Amino acid sequence: MTENKNKRRIGILRGGAGKHYEDSLAKGGEVIFFILENLADRYKVIDIFVDKEGVWYADGLLMNPLDLPNKVDVVWNISHPNFSSFIKNLSVPTIKTSSFSKVISASRGMLQQQMKKIHIDMPRHIMFPAYQKDFDGPRDEYALKKSKEVFEKFSSPWIIRSLATDANVGVHVANTFSELMDAIEDISKYQESILVEELISGKNVFMHTISGFRGEDVYVFPAGNFSKGEKEKLDEAAKKIHQRLDVSSYLKSNFVLNLRKRIYLTSVEFFPDLKSNSHLNQRCESVGAKMHHMVKHIIESNLNKKA
Repeated sequence: MTENKNKRRIGILRGGAGKHYEDSLAKGGEVIFFILENLADRYKVIDIFVDKEGVWYADGLLMNPLDLPNKVDVVWNISHPNFSSFIKNLSVPTIKTSSFSKVISASRGMLQQQMKKIHIDMPRHIMFPAYQKDFDGPRDEYALKKSKEVFEKFSSPWIIRSLATDANVGVHVANTFSELMDAIEDISKYQESILVEELISGKNVFMHTISGFRGEDVYVFPAGNFSKGEKEKLDEAAKKIHQRLDVSSYLKSNFVLNLRKRIYLTSVEFFPDLKSNSHLNQRCESVGAKMHHMVKHIIESNLNKKA
């Protein structure tokens, strides 16, 4: 049997309509490059691209999406979660994030609701939808009005950012009311929702968890240079979050450990950073693993599942 016949075919699904189109293309490209660089002896990569009009292509050639089972053994869906239901109906195993995960990533309020159920603290926050004249009143009064709402809810320092992926929309730190106004004014120009959050002083900690790795239901890559007690707290929190959010493969939980050793969750991410200089790569190597071991585990565990 030749090497090619032994390879499993993995389709990387990216693109599709929607505001995350460019992000999907970029992340899908990262996965394709990573597998070609590190796992090409085991997997044959098929680039499944869906354009903004909904037309499907396989390695640049037009394809009928109903023909997917004949082209791949598993799909890694980096496009919209809704595609996963379609792929499931074709009985093709799928590596995916759920629609719930997508909502959690975009909704600070929903994430906080879930964390309250497992007693995980998060910084206080307030979210403002993109400016609408009919709802928010005169444009030149918007920043002042919203800054007053923040000031009445919690005090400085604040971190102000948009949920947009546009790199042009900066992240601001404000210590005074006037700085808060300037930050809100700046972000509001991009017509994006604005998140204002209390800034917790302390050490940033990034925890990575993966389902079923090394024989554990939830494997927690250990934190770095922390005391035994701190590591135990961080491990426990990361595992609880992974389980609460019902993560099928990978989760990154971003924390701040404040000066009183209290842990605050600031955000979660469901897609692994596969760059060679990433924090995830460092944590893999700290436990004697390579990042491609983790990616291989994700692929194989989904290949062995029924669609």
